[in-house]
Amino acid sequence: MEQSFQKGVILHLTSLIEYSEGGIISKQLVKSPSGNITLFSFGKGEGLSEHRAPFDALIQVLEGTANVVLNGTPFTVKAGESIILPANVPHALTAIERFKMLLTMIME
Repeated sequence: MEQSFQKGVILHLTSLIEYSEGGIISKQLVKSPSGNITLFSFGKGEGLSEHRAPFDALIQVLEGTANVVLNGTPFTVKAGESIILPANVPHALTAIERFKMLLTMIME
């Protein structure tokens, strides 16, 4: 198993990733055959186009606000809020303002 960050220490997630104006940054915290946990930061207006994933995924917004479109339905997700993206359902997201999120995907 590949590990990007030290285990057994306190992590302040929002300080582990910076913003790139006009860009997206991702840092993988945990990667294993059973799943991944990845930090993302998005500049205002940046996003991910509609796509599908073969596994459920949990988005936890750590800072800022995002628009998440799930199967055609828009949701505004703010810091402290989360949304579960079901497997094989089309979804996309856009930064309403710059934001940071933690993405957890458990693979079956």
